[in-house]
Amino acid sequence: MGSEVKKATSSAIVRLLQPLVRILLRNGMPYGAFCDLAKWVYVDIATRDFTIPRRKQTISRVAILTGLSRKEVKRLNELESPENIGAAERYNRAVRVISGWRKDPLFLDSDGNPKELSIEGREDSFSALVKVHSGDIPHRAVLDEMLNTGVVEVKAGKTRLLTRGYMVRKGEAEKLNILGTDVSELISTIKHNIECDPPEVFLQRKTSYDNIPEEAIHELRGLLSKMGTEFIEQADKVISRYDKDTSPAIKGVGQRKAGIGVFYFE
Repeated sequence: MGSEVKKATSSAIVRLLQPLVRILLRNGMPYGAFCDLAKWVYVDIATRDFTIPRRKQTISRVAILTGLSRKEVKRLNELESPENIGAAERYNRAVRVISGWRKDPLFLDSDGNPKELSIEGREDSFSALVKVHSGDIPHRAVLDEMLNTGVVEVKAGKTRLLTRGYMVRKGEAEKLNILGTDVSELISTIKHNIECDPPEVFLQRKTSYDNIPEEAIHELRGLLSKMGTEFIEQADKVISRYDKDTSPAIKGVGQRKAGIGVFYFE
């Protein structure tokens, strides 16, 4: 690694870690626990992604790549994965259910707004919504998840959607799970853009100004929130037309994931 690249990488890591470490300290995670997780990720990535073609990855090679001892690599390989795969699945499932609730005509009222749904028993019930837009998952499990995060409420046997998207209102653990999902997708886009040829660059855009008076911030925040929400809802309609779950007529092989922040990811 050249000195300029090393300096830029170090600077980027510091800026990336600063908000993350604030979250870690706030939630009582000491440096030792973070260090163990970092070592596990180093070993996991080196084992899966840095193999030599047509050769099985070895503990010795992983040790050389990561700078860890062979004993430490062996120990980390034997640990159970600390990744909360279930949390990511719950997040994606809830996003699909909310999206279906907001655009499937069966679950909309005469004004085009999400209906209040009976929990089960009707073709436009919450259980039917989950079956159509989230597959073979017990609707009670999805409802409990959405209740726990404050996305829906149930009154007099009716389920009401409280948010326009999956915006967790309560539950520290679920908010942190979204941190793991969304930030990793942004970093994956940045990694792609660093490594790819110019024609293959993914969308990664932002705009900002640094001389805005305090009195204007509240108004600006509201305007940008409204614009961003409208944009994402329009993007949702476009992307869903290409998804085989929501548009079964789509033909093709494979199962790719794609979306937009305002950054594109795969």
